[in-house]
Amino acid sequence: MLILKIFLIVYVIWNAYVFVAMGRDKRRAKLHRWRTPEASLLLMGVAFGGVGLYAGMKYFHHKTAHLKFMIGAPIAILVNILVIGFLYYIGLSQRAFF
Repeated sequence: MLILKIFLIVYVIWNAYVFVAMGRDKRRAKLHRWRTPEASLLLMGVAFGGVGLYAGMKYFHHKTAHLKFMIGAPIAILVNILVIGFLYYIGLSQRAFF
């Protein structure tokens, strides 16, 4: 149970970081400064940051016209849910054997 709590804390912190990264990229876009590559933002979303990516898109109105983000962010959330569910299922089935 402690591992689940640690995972949830790390998950929330990571999604908050991805959310902030979207805001930072939006601010830098307005200032015509160096930006975070789109591939990096999408990779952060797929790497368990899908909720932060989607929330950042909606809150900052950033990348909302880009098709790869409009499709990619919800897919990232779905992939995150499936992987977390699979890991949770594997964790429960391993406990049944010990």
